[in-house]
Amino acid sequence: MTSDLLTAFILYAFVTSITPGPNNTMLLASGANYGLWATMPHLLGINLGFCILVLAAGFGIGGLFTAFPFLHTLLRYGGAAYLLYLAWKIARAGGPDSEGGRDRPMTFFQAAAFQWVNPKAWIMAIGAIATYTPVDGFFGYVLVVAAIYVLANGPCLLVWAAAGTALRGFLSEPVRLRVFNVVMALALVASLYPILAEAGR
Repeated sequence: MTSDLLTAFILYAFVTSITPGPNNTMLLASGANYGLWATMPHLLGINLGFCILVLAAGFGIGGLFTAFPFLHTLLRYGGAAYLLYLAWKIARAGGPDSEGGRDRPMTFFQAAAFQWVNPKAWIMAIGAIATYTPVDGFFGYVLVVAAIYVLANGPCLLVWAAAGTALRGFLSEPVRLRVFNVVMALALVASLYPILAEAGR
C-alpha cells in the first residue's frame, strides 16, 4: 500500500465514520438519553462489530452476495425492518427512568451484531476492501484496513455520543426529550432511503 493510497484510505475511513448514518444517529440519541458512560458499551460494540465485518468482507463473505443474490435482498429488507424497529424504540425512549420507554441503552453485543444488518456498514466495508486493498499481499492489507478503521471509527463515534451527552441539560425537560427522540427516529428512518431507492430500480 503506497503512502498516497494509505492517505486516501485514512480520509475515506474518517469521512465514512463521521458522517450521519444509523450508528451515529443511535449514538447521538443514546448519549442524550443515557449519558456518555452508559453509552460506551454501545460505542465499543459498534467499533468491534464493524472491525469483524471488515475482516469478514475482506476474507470472502462479500462474495456470497455475488454468488447468491437473494442474500443481498434478505440483508436489505431484514436490515430495513430492524432499523424501523430501532426507530420505534428510539421514538418511545424517554431516558433511563421514564415509564414506557427503553430502560437501558443498546448493549455491547447488540451493537456488534447490528453491524451485520446495517446497510451503511456493509457499504463502508465492501467499498474499503474493493477500493483500497492491493492485490499483492491482500490478506495482510485487509488487516491494515480493519486496524485503520478501528482507529478512525472510535473517535468519530465518540464525537456523536458526546454530542448527545452535551444536549442532556437542554433535553432535561420531558417534552424536549420526546421531540428530540422522535426527530432521531425519523432520521433513522430517513437513512433507509438509499436502500429503498436501490430496491426500486
